[in-house]
Amino acid sequence: MLIRPFETIDKLSVIALWEECGLTRTWNNPNLDIERKLSVQPDWFFVGEEEGAIIATAMFGYDGHRGWINYLAVSPKHQKKGYARNLMLHGEKLLISVGCPKINLQVRDGNTIAKNFYEAIGYTQDEVISYGKRLIKDD
Repeated sequence: MLIRPFETIDKLSVIALWEECGLTRTWNNPNLDIERKLSVQPDWFFVGEEEGAIIATAMFGYDGHRGWINYLAVSPKHQKKGYARNLMLHGEKLLISVGCPKINLQVRDGNTIAKNFYEAIGYTQDEVISYGKRLIKDD
């Protein structure tokens, strides 16, 4: 799998992948999520490509205090091949290169597969509760 920065022509394939992986929600417009990422650290939005097809994605970010990962996705047909691990290593190296001391991520409560994956690559559950507040409604 080739890991490269997202390009605008990837948008429809990326959204289709997110839908296939169950990452989209009615309250988050994936088009707007992409536009928002492209306005902040756009070169930290990666896709995994195999034979010209987008099969994986990951958005990384750093706010000067913590790194974040969003939209880690691998096509179900390509899972269990180490692609998600490779994307995470790619992002972790990027974050380390800018002096990021810790990376955070959120997993939906019932997503046991994701929880198991992150634990298998060395992540632990922090003793925190995640809060959120929608500031801009996506239509």
